[in-house]
Amino acid sequence: MTVRILIVDDHQLAREGLKAVLSDDGFEVVGEAASGEEAVALVERLTPDVVLMDVRLGAGIDGLEATRRIAALGLPSRVIMLSLHDMPAYVREALAAGAGGYVLKDASTAELRGAVGQVMAGQSVIPLGLINAVMREGARDPRPSDLLGSLTTREREVLGLVAEGRTNKEIARHLAVSPATIKAHVERIIAKLGVADRTQAAVLVTRAGLGADSA
Repeated sequence: MTVRILIVDDHQLAREGLKAVLSDDGFEVVGEAASGEEAVALVERLTPDVVLMDVRLGAGIDGLEATRRIAALGLPSRVIMLSLHDMPAYVREALAAGAGGYVLKDASTAELRGAVGQVMAGQSVIPLGLINAVMREGARDPRPSDLLGSLTTREREVLGLVAEGRTNKEIARHLAVSPATIKAHVERIIAKLGVADRTQAAVLVTRAGLGADSA
C-alpha cells in the first residue's frame, strides 16, 4: 500500500528535502503547504494518510493550531509533528493537539520512514529520550486532575476502562473499535500524563477521584 503524504513547512528547501526522502516505492507526496491554513485546506481536499507538520510556521497559525484544526475535521489523516526542539512541553502540546507522533528534524531517513509506518499502524511515535523526559516532568506534577484535563473525551473514556482493569481487547470490544486503535490511545494517554505505564495512568484516575463514569 502506498502511503499518501502531505508535507507542511514554510521553508521550500525543507519541503524539497522531505519530498526527496519520501518520493519512492511505498510513499507518495500528494501535496505541499507553506502555512497552517493551507495545510488544513489541503487535508480537507486531499485526505492524505499522513501529514508531516512543522511546529513553527511563518505568518498565520502555527503547526500546533493547524493540527488541532485537522483533528477537528474528523478525517483519517494522521499528523506527525516535525521539530528542532527536544522539549517535553512541545511533545505534550503536540499530542494534546491530536498529533500521532513527534519526530525531531535531525532524525535519520530510516527513523522518519519508520515513524510514518508506525503511525499508519495506529501507534504513537515519540523518541525514547523524549518519552523519558515527559515522564520525569509529569512525575513532578502534583495535580492529577490538571493532567487528566489534557485528555480528549475518548482518551478519558479509554483511561476509565483501563482503571477498571480491562485489557486492550476488552476495551476495543466495548467501544467497537480495533485493538490497534485502543493501543494507540493508551500510548498517547501514557505520554500525555507522563507516566511509565497503564497502571500508573490508572493510579492518576484514582488520585483525581475520577472513575469510568466520569471519564
